[in-house]
Amino acid sequence: MELSDANLQTLTEYLKKTLDPDPAIRRPAEKFLESVEGSQNYPLLLLTLLEKSQENVIKVCASVTFKNYIKRNWRIVEDEPNKICESDRVAIKANIVPLMLSSPEQIQKQLSDAISIIGREDFPQKWPDLLTEMVNRFQSGDFHVINGVLRTAHSLFKRYRHEFKSNELWTEIKLVLDAFALPLTNLFKATIELCSTHANDASALKVLFSSLILIAKLFYSLNFQDLPEFFEDNMETWMTNFHSLLTLDNKLLQTDDEEEAGLLELLKSQICDNAALYAQKYDEEFQPYLPRFVTAIWNLLVTTGQEVKYDLLVSNAIQFLASVCERPHYKHLFEDQNTLTSICEKVIVPNMEFRAADEEAFEDNSEEYIRRDLEGSDIDTRRRAACDLVRGLCKFFEGPVTGIFSGYVNSMLQEYAKNPTVNWKHKDAAIYLVTSLASKAQTQKHGITQANELVNLTEFFVNHIQPDLKSATVNEFPVLKADGIKYIMIFRNQVPKEQLLVSIPLLINHLQAESIVVHTYAAHALERLFTMRGTNNATLITAAEMAPFVEVLLTNLFKALTLPGSSENEYIMKAIMRSFSLLQESIIPYIPSVITQLTQKLLAVSKNPSKPHFNHYMFESICLSIRITCKANPEAVGSFEEALFLVFTEILQNDVQEFIPYVFQVMSLLLEMHKNEIPSSYMALFPHLLQPVLWERTGNIPPLVRLLQAYLERGASTIASAAADKIPGLLGVFQKLIASKANDHQGFYLLNSIIEHMPPESVDQYRKQIFILLFQRLQNSKTTKFIKSFLVFINLYCVRYGALALQEIFDSIQPKMFGMVLEKIIIPEIQKVSGQVEKKICAVGITKILTECPPMMDTEYTKLWIPLLQALIGLFELPEDDTIPDEEHFIDIEDTPGYQTAFSQLAFAGKKEHDPVGQMVNNPRIHLAQSLHKLSTACPGRVLSMLSTSLNAEALQYLQGYLQAASVSLL
Repeated sequence: MELSDANLQTLTEYLKKTLDPDPAIRRPAEKFLESVEGSQNYPLLLLTLLEKSQENVIKVCASVTFKNYIKRNWRIVEDEPNKICESDRVAIKANIVPLMLSSPEQIQKQLSDAISIIGREDFPQKWPDLLTEMVNRFQSGDFHVINGVLRTAHSLFKRYRHEFKSNELWTEIKLVLDAFALPLTNLFKATIELCSTHANDASALKVLFSSLILIAKLFYSLNFQDLPEFFEDNMETWMTNFHSLLTLDNKLLQTDDEEEAGLLELLKSQICDNAALYAQKYDEEFQPYLPRFVTAIWNLLVTTGQEVKYDLLVSNAIQFLASVCERPHYKHLFEDQNTLTSICEKVIVPNMEFRAADEEAFEDNSEEYIRRDLEGSDIDTRRRAACDLVRGLCKFFEGPVTGIFSGYVNSMLQEYAKNPTVNWKHKDAAIYLVTSLASKAQTQKHGITQANELVNLTEFFVNHIQPDLKSATVNEFPVLKADGIKYIMIFRNQVPKEQLLVSIPLLINHLQAESIVVHTYAAHALERLFTMRGTNNATLITAAEMAPFVEVLLTNLFKALTLPGSSENEYIMKAIMRSFSLLQESIIPYIPSVITQLTQKLLAVSKNPSKPHFNHYMFESICLSIRITCKANPEAVGSFEEALFLVFTEILQNDVQEFIPYVFQVMSLLLEMHKNEIPSSYMALFPHLLQPVLWERTGNIPPLVRLLQAYLERGASTIASAAADKIPGLLGVFQKLIASKANDHQGFYLLNSIIEHMPPESVDQYRKQIFILLFQRLQNSKTTKFIKSFLVFINLYCVRYGALALQEIFDSIQPKMFGMVLEKIIIPEIQKVSGQVEKKICAVGITKILTECPPMMDTEYTKLWIPLLQALIGLFELPEDDTIPDEEHFIDIEDTPGYQTAFSQLAFAGKKEHDPVGQMVNNPRIHLAQSLHKLSTACPGRVLSMLSTSLNAEALQYLQGYLQAASVSLL
């Protein structure tokens, strides 16, 4: 694409169309942009548009499109074509920083993100002048520009907070510190001076405080991995200023908004984070400053109101205290009983109260409430921080703290008992206090794993939790119901089993509650209880114990999906999946109605898939229905196909990318259920599965390979007779996969199935070409993974077609090639093969080469006979060689750049492990002994003399053991 006005005009029109709500206009425009994004100059056209377009909406749209384009295409993946040509890359890096700095804030943010994506790949090696270009802009004095630089630096450096330590990382951080730490410190000092100069100018203060927030965030990122020498030397400057900012109060920066945190709150909460980082990691160096920070933060907590806008500040301030109180050498600051009482009274209890804002979230924004409360993303809530502070204090002062709080809990419960309708919030706080006091250690999988001995959890459960859940109406006091259900969920390991069994019908009943939070918690609690393990690793709650509740459980779960706000509730769908898994054949009578409801739901969500977890559990539930029913009645597979194929066809025709990998997995499961022939409905689809466009998406590869394997296992002869013209297409897929380091193992899976199942004559003409392709890949890039797969393949070939056929095909490609493969690949590398079935295939293949290949006995190949036997005995007896050469870093198959539907394996669509030599050979060691016996009968004396002169003593001893076990001897 040329940089012409005509192309700019075209691009503008298509970008406009991508904003159209009508999918008939929007989708083709998106497809068009997708089709041209590989063209040279495309990114430069987008940058030109966002700089020069007269329409603001086009500028913003171009900036978002550009950022997403960079996200998808900038990373260069080994074995794959470079998606952005070099000249475009150079031009982008040359223009993007100035363009970003001169753009309005909305566009600046998008370009800043794009710079950090490019920086992640190219900085510092391929973009050495980025830092200099950014630091030079600090001199401009223009805070719009400075904030642009700071925002970009923040998005570039924040990854230092969660990267693993490595030499590359340290080198990069050192380079950044050398260039950036001093200018940042000078900018920090200058900005603080400007704040006092402009103390009465509200608009100037807003810009300056935005800079200070970004500077404080950069301080956190640059100090996270280790304490840099520069910051240690300049700690006085930073900490004194941080301390004075914590105590600063400027009326001009206060906001009337009760919800949204203002700049002052955001800055102070970041400073609390920075102080907590130093208190935790660099406590020795930070000690001189700690007392004044504790005082300042304590005063902050006591004087800050209950409004939502202060939540982040209060929770970070409490987290600071929590991190300080559990360090042994700050213990003395908290020892006094009055101090503990004061903390409990003034900080913990007030911040555990259920506020009007929490009630509003509970009712009107339940999804966010659940995410915060259940999934632990409430890191920034006051309650979570207060809970962490209780845990921190209990580390050294468990007795006194439990004593202080027991008093509070009793008085709260008494208040509630006086007038439940008015005082229910007192009981809510009491339950939260008990929970935070009792839980010492918690995991998502097991709930509470360590509890405070001083709290009687079962007694509290029976007296205060059960009565709420047993009340006749499921809709009164929804917050207390949710608290009660959460209590069961959290303390499921501490509450005795008989109490859990009493709770199950109560939970099933609460699936009907109108409150989204209550019926979601009920579904989640059931799902967690069903995963608990008892003795012998069996589920704690058995299918037999659930028998009386099966019908009501399934009815209420599916009804819950029809309640307002829960049509795609992932917790309910996960509970459906877990119920199926626990109940097994008890669900068979309900399957017809269940599968109808699941397919209707699938059809509805496929129009616009937006909840990945919900979708995943839905497909898992479909797989479980199929497995459980077909295990009892294999004929039922046809009725599932009738129910599902219409929806599947629609998903494939509409190219619903998120669902296609799932559809392929369910189809594989169904096809594997058929015993002999492939139904015609599958054969009609077969040619479409070979279309290259399907194989472009990495998420499709594993399920598609498995589906093709199922076709080959069930209907190779049908393919050979009715679709022989598709065999080159099948091999084309193999050729594409084998060329990629990430997917070559999938190529071998497919090839192995072709070799194992296709009639020999149908692949005769392609065999030599297959081997040539494999040798080319071996020469170009030999990896351990490829070698392992290659070894399994040649041995499978040998098992299927005979050792002589293997020797002949190698030697037809190049004379003496067979010997080279034995000497250079099989003998030295066989130890690397892993997996029971894979080892067995290799053992049987090598046994055939040793005993059924005449050239091994009487040509120049004979010298390899003993080394090969020794390698085979090594495969049986030595530990697996799992070393990987240094230069081979593991390529994560999921780690593909940009947004692409990743492949998600359905646990309940799992494939049974298949053993191609299972019927022929049971024990490969005995098979070797029997085969050697047969060979020695055919040429007496030869085998024994070779063994006695050349085989090492230990290997010989093992071999004698195999011969004895097989009750045979050598002649």
